[in-house]
Amino acid sequence: MTILEGYGLSETASSTTFNRSVDDRRIYSVGSPIWGTECQIWDEHDQRLPAGHEHIGEIVTRGFHTMKGYLDDPDATATAFAHGWLHTGDLGYVDEDGYFFVVDRKKELIIRGGYNVYPREVEETLYRHPDVDEAAVVGIPDERLGEEVLAFVALRPGAVVTDVELIAYCRDHLAGYKYPRVVEVRLHLPKSATGKILKLQLKAQLTSGPAPAPVQPCNS
Repeated sequence: MTILEGYGLSETASSTTFNRSVDDRRIYSVGSPIWGTECQIWDEHDQRLPAGHEHIGEIVTRGFHTMKGYLDDPDATATAFAHGWLHTGDLGYVDEDGYFFVVDRKKELIIRGGYNVYPREVEETLYRHPDVDEAAVVGIPDERLGEEVLAFVALRPGAVVTDVELIAYCRDHLAGYKYPRVVEVRLHLPKSATGKILKLQLKAQLTSGPAPAPVQPCNS
């Protein structure tokens, strides 16, 4: 079965981009802007970035599809529509043909020692492990690096694998600054009514208890 991916959010009611047909799509892309919409990739200074996977920034959009604003919250509306474009809070890039790729949420970006780590990339690596059922990656404070990478993992029924083994697996499949130094194995991960893993709840559980000790199978 061929799945045609699209992208949107509540504030865009709801479609923004779409892969229109089997012959007009890009693998792993969310497609190109639909009629009446515009999309761009902006850097942290609200400047448009050129095409290419090396130019990751925030996805912004404007057109007939966007909301008028947040109810009774003019400050949030002004922030969301800075410079006349809706700031989605999603990070991504666009290729030379105008197809967009979503990388992660802006607020979930981990900056480890000055390097950007996208939790989604680490999570997808963990999901490829045969014993992993669920994964959620977050950043935790670190005195030396600013942030460290921590992964919460729920295993498949009957699976037996240690945190050290999972760290080593990620180390073998990711760049040295990206793989998690800490892995917490849980029976299950908390989810919303729509099945989305609640990362904020997981991080809150960390702050309410003792901090986990980093596992270092190799040099940082």
